Amino acid sequence: MYYLTLYLLLGALAGSLAGLLGVGGGIIIVPVLTFLFSSKGLPAPFIQHLAVGTSLASIIFTSFSSFRAHHGRDAVAWQVFRRIVPGILVGTFAGSCLAAHLSSRFLKVFFVFFLFYVAIQMLLNARPAPSRQPTSTGGMFGAGCLIGGISSLVGIGGGSMSVPFLLWCNVPMRTAIGTSAAIGFPIALAGAAGYLLNGLAVPSLPPWSIGFIYTPALLGISAASMLTAPVGARLAHNLPVMHLKKAFAVLLIAMGTKMLAGLL
Repeated sequence: MYYLTLYLLLGALAGSLAGLLGVGGGIIIVPVLTFLFSSKGLPAPFIQHLAVGTSLASIIFTSFSSFRAHHGRDAVAWQVFRRIVPGILVGTFAGSCLAAHLSSRFLKVFFVFFLFYVAIQMLLNARPAPSRQPTSTGGMFGAGCLIGGISSLVGIGGGSMSVPFLLWCNVPMRTAIGTSAAIGFPIALAGAAGYLLNGLAVPSLPPWSIGFIYTPALLGISAASMLTAPVGARLAHNLPVMHLKKAFAVLLIAMGTKMLAGLL
């Protein structure tokens, strides 16, 4: 019951931050799950795999709710979505299969440096200048593979990469955010499937795991985050979001530094 309460609180926090700051819940879910799974005594060699796989599975539910809301506001460029999704599916599934053969230590280090990248992006409010129309079909496939592959290794919906890419392709900000939310759904589906399938044959995983997905955490996080994401979105209209983003970026840097120190 203690851990279930913590999973619910984590889901509530992740959902609120996703709605308030426009960051994917995975960026906070993965490091907190890593800590909780360690304190719970789950098998150390697979803690990061379980954290990332569970995070991606939870994003299935939150991203579906999110992109439906954006679609209702006509803020999803479905023609761009259809062109990039094949690469997203291939890259995400391939990345999750690769992750099954990587050490938990490598995945943690990779996640930490990605955390620093997101934090710096938020601190600087960096946005690429629109410079071109959406690329060719081959270019979109390649971009999708890269976004999906990296997302599968760190357990996120890919917004920190897909939004800048879409802005660079001259997609308006509002539509880029909505389209990124839609892209998060196939990332979560393919990534969760990869972590599930590649973990089925792994011995010594904890009870209630389905592959590299830990179902008690999945249920708690998903239930709470789906409820709180709309609350965060409403708060975004009444709070100083830019100041909050910078404060959150500093928190991410501190969290990443602590994780990195624990690996040295």
